[in-house]
Amino acid sequence: MGSEPQDPPELNFHEMELDDRLLKAIAKLGWLSPTLVQERAIPLLLEGKDVLLRARTGSGKTAAFSIPVIQKILNSKQTDAQQSIKALILAPSKELCTQICSAIVSLTVKCAREVRCVDLSADGEIQLYKPLLLEKPDIVVATPSKALAHLKANNMKLKSSLDVLVIDEADLVFSFGYEEEVKNLLNYMPSVYQSVLASATLSDDVQNLKKIVLRNPVILKLEEPELAPITQLEHYHVKAEENDKAAILYALLKLNLVRGKTIIFVRTVDRCYKLKLYLEQFKIPACVLNSELPAAVRCLAVSQFNKDVYQIIVASDEKALEEPEGESKDSKNASKKKKKKKLTSKRIKDKESGVSRGIDFQRVSNVINFDFPPDVSSYVHRAGRTARGNDQGQVLSFVSMRENPLLDEVEESLSKGYNMENVLKTYEFCLEQVEGFRYRSRDAWRAVTRIAVREARLKEIKQELLNCKKLKAFFDDNPQELLALRHDKALHTVKIQQHLSDVPEYIIPEALKQIKGIGNTTSTSNPLKRKRTRFSSSKSLKYKARQKNPLQNLNLKKLREDSKRQKVEET
Repeated sequence: MGSEPQDPPELNFHEMELDDRLLKAIAKLGWLSPTLVQERAIPLLLEGKDVLLRARTGSGKTAAFSIPVIQKILNSKQTDAQQSIKALILAPSKELCTQICSAIVSLTVKCAREVRCVDLSADGEIQLYKPLLLEKPDIVVATPSKALAHLKANNMKLKSSLDVLVIDEADLVFSFGYEEEVKNLLNYMPSVYQSVLASATLSDDVQNLKKIVLRNPVILKLEEPELAPITQLEHYHVKAEENDKAAILYALLKLNLVRGKTIIFVRTVDRCYKLKLYLEQFKIPACVLNSELPAAVRCLAVSQFNKDVYQIIVASDEKALEEPEGESKDSKNASKKKKKKKLTSKRIKDKESGVSRGIDFQRVSNVINFDFPPDVSSYVHRAGRTARGNDQGQVLSFVSMRENPLLDEVEESLSKGYNMENVLKTYEFCLEQVEGFRYRSRDAWRAVTRIAVREARLKEIKQELLNCKKLKAFFDDNPQELLALRHDKALHTVKIQQHLSDVPEYIIPEALKQIKGIGNTTSTSNPLKRKRTRFSSSKSLKYKARQKNPLQNLNLKKLREDSKRQKVEET
């Protein structure tokens, strides 16, 4: 039987009896005070209790279990100088393992010699990690399958040393197909150890995992919605069909109505590349998170996004299946569908990858659902990529006619979660005022054919082969193979038209021409006066003017008056 703790008094980090080196690392990270989940979980874990930790995405669960693990290791070092593996942290995806290991490294920056962490999730031969494990690091982070493989190979032993087992994103462990691995892992565990399950939901899978792993746990279920409060996270939707989606996205980005770092979610990996090639025609840089590429490549893409190398990342979540576009219910197309599904099923996706869950996308201002999520759960997890911690965020969803039932389900769920109506606001967008953008968008969207998408994916894979260090020696010994790879048949790339990168003044809506910071108001007649516009962080999808939505065909006279008044105030 589990128990639910009473509300403890508010605690700060320095009141939790943490080591000074750990407190200095926390201060260096700029954490002024613990989040709610950290405040409640850290004291319980330091007491040695088994804990089932349920808190919403972005609430600080990683630090909530990492800080007690590090503290317990530092405590044990005072009485036991023998080096051994004290903690095993399991996560369902390689990206999440990398993120957890990085967080632990940041928290142990002042005690790196005393507490060492190793990430075993990366691709590679099992024996390559044996030298690292022979040094017996204090913390091991891995996916269940990798941890089990190393245990079977006797690269590490936990029977006599393990103190803590942590399973992060526990609700995804079974859905990623790790049920048997987790059960087998328990055979290599000592008879007594502390267990922690961290999850964003309390699904049936979590309950099953709880019975297997936990013993008389404290159930820490924070009474808060799955997403950030409505004052921190705003939800919008706009009705748009396929061609209109592309035009609206182009207008929003080029007119700087969407500001800050943005994640764009689509259904499939093919759609990721289609959208990337589409945006490239307008010189809007974006990167793709492809689950078919190696984990190191995906982690690099996330890292570049977090370091502001890119402002836009295009992704599909782990629940998305590769399906052919343009499906219909006609019986004539049934056989074609089966053939296409067979072809797409041959693409091998990395089972240990995850996009909408677990990955720590930092300082994300906007999530755009270019393709509406398939269910409520996917919407929640996509929306959870923004408004993390105390940051503000917005979610904008494009909804086609056939997706209206899904929209109703999401709206009903959000209304219950927030205990209020009209949570999902309508984002008014007058397409007639951006007809110039629509005209350009139509041709650019058609230009991205399936052949162009396929060749773009092949080009990226070839580039990764060339960049792969493991193949460098092979190519040095076989230069002809390298030559053949580099000079393969010409790729069918989308033709880039240089003039599309500019937004001439004549296609900008009249209501926006006088607003400072809206659009790249360049004129093709005078290229010397072109100004480079930058993305700037914003707390809203709406630009910061007095009118909520400049493209709404209402009260344009008042908008112009406000603009003139703003100019007078500035002078």
